[in-house]
Amino acid sequence: MKIYMISVILAPPSGPCSTLSTANDLSSFSFYQRGSVNEFMTFMSKTVAERTPQGQRQSVQENNYTAHIYNRGGAEQLAAVIITDQEYPVRPAFSLLTKVLDDFTAKVPQSSFANPSAISFPELQTYVSKYQDPRQADTIMRVQQELDETKIVLHKTIESVLQRGEKLDTLVDRSNALSMQSKAFYKTAKKQNSCCVVM
Repeated sequence: MKIYMISVILAPPSGPCSTLSTANDLSSFSFYQRGSVNEFMTFMSKTVAERTPQGQRQSVQENNYTAHIYNRGGAEQLAAVIITDQEYPVRPAFSLLTKVLDDFTAKVPQSSFANPSAISFPELQTYVSKYQDPRQADTIMRVQQELDETKIVLHKTIESVLQRGEKLDTLVDRSNALSMQSKAFYKTAKKQNSCCVVM
């Protein structure tokens, strides 16, 4: 079980999202892949954040990754995304996202959201390290009742959260946020996963 990235994202109901703070652990990838993996996971986080209605939680699987997102909305218009491997359990992931958003709003003034480069939230890197073991996240289960009452939508692929007629391949090709190397990494990973389907 592995956490790769946690991001706090400003997610207005209309318009593009922007990443306010992010932390990752990409040590399981080769040194040469890390930049491309980081770009793709950042792109994936913003894409699912833009397509998750306020007040909703959902999980989206793409290749070997699962993005769990909680778009809390409200006055701050914040969402949090955690990207994990597919073995990481859903319940601790969403408990951690709630804790991240609570801590972020307590420590980072809303007036600083306009200038993300000035935001300092080192606790995010601590969360990435500490909660690699999902049992650690079980200590923050005060939101369990709320989670039990909320339907968490699990999408089998990122394609299912895209708008009608949108394709992830097209978004990746058109994205200015991804370098040519990252686009090639995405296409190679997709080819490798598609050749290994067990019937």
